[in-house]
Amino acid sequence: MIDFELNDEQTMIRESLQAFAAEVLAPGARAIDEAGEVPGDIIRQGWDFGLIAAAIPEEYGGGGGERSCLTNAVVLEALGGGCASQGAAIMAPGQFVSALIDFGTDEQKAEHLPRFTGETPAAASLALQEGQFGFAAEAQRTTAARKGNGWVLNGEKRMVPLGDRAGHFLVLAAEDGAAGLEAVSAFIVPRDTAGVTVAAESGSMGLKPLPQAKVTLSEVDLPGSARLGGDAGIDAQRLINQARIGACAMAVGLSRQATDYAIPYAKERVAFGEPIAKKQSIAFMLADMHIECEAMRWMVWKAASLLEHNDPGAAKACVLAQDYVRRKSIKIADDALQIFGGHGFIRDLPLEMWLRNARTLTVLDGPVSV
Repeated sequence: MIDFELNDEQTMIRESLQAFAAEVLAPGARAIDEAGEVPGDIIRQGWDFGLIAAAIPEEYGGGGGERSCLTNAVVLEALGGGCASQGAAIMAPGQFVSALIDFGTDEQKAEHLPRFTGETPAAASLALQEGQFGFAAEAQRTTAARKGNGWVLNGEKRMVPLGDRAGHFLVLAAEDGAAGLEAVSAFIVPRDTAGVTVAAESGSMGLKPLPQAKVTLSEVDLPGSARLGGDAGIDAQRLINQARIGACAMAVGLSRQATDYAIPYAKERVAFGEPIAKKQSIAFMLADMHIECEAMRWMVWKAASLLEHNDPGAAKACVLAQDYVRRKSIKIADDALQIFGGHGFIRDLPLEMWLRNARTLTVLDGPVSV
């Protein structure tokens, strides 16, 4: 029997972050979306929970906790229930840290992980997305060509979270121009490396306040030690699955937020002499929204659990969860907007913002990961 009952630690983390999301993230979400920037103090408040440092081994200055994809899914859902943009900004360095923990050599861990254990963790980012149609993570056009004992990178990465301030990028690239995930490696690229150009992103439909950048790599020379995992490399499929399920978990939180927002309104809004919640069309819509939130959560938790235990069925579970969340989270956000009628479209309320954010989360393969 599958059992995803949270342990005491996971329950405590969930409750703490749900309170943080409701009391800190949600109230300022609209103003932050209009301003197009997540305040630095919000990111620092999120980091104060120790979410990134907790899983770093003690020998590198971290909390020494067990890295758990399921716990990370719980964290991302809770933050997504407050504000997806702010939650993504808080958790973006976690992609870099998680990849180091999972695949890094002892030397790479010793060099980089201590940067994320202080009061203010270093800003670093996973450079995964590219500009081709569909943001297909499997079709990396950024290339890594061998040059002696090192590598030369060429390509362009788009929508890199925290790219405006990241000191290091973890760049995914296809080795020697080969196709398929088997040929994809990750490279630790310092921001000040010759040939690296960081520019402001042109903007996106949703997650507008999340700091993002376009990173261009032109004949970037790297030593052999820059390849994550050394000779062993990485499991690119696992890394991409983690990014996909991370975005899905955040979309579940956003869907729950939209559902919880629509229910009391439907009970209070009177039309033709009774609350609209008593109309069958609205009642069934609300019931479906609640059901789909539960279904999406279980699919995401199952995929995260299989990833955590390196189960062979993890890749299939991730694809199924991603497909389901992509369809249902958009519908939930749109249904919530429709329940509010014309009020849902105006910027006084957060519904149109949630719809934009849901669409962006379900198009990208990150900006966060479990």
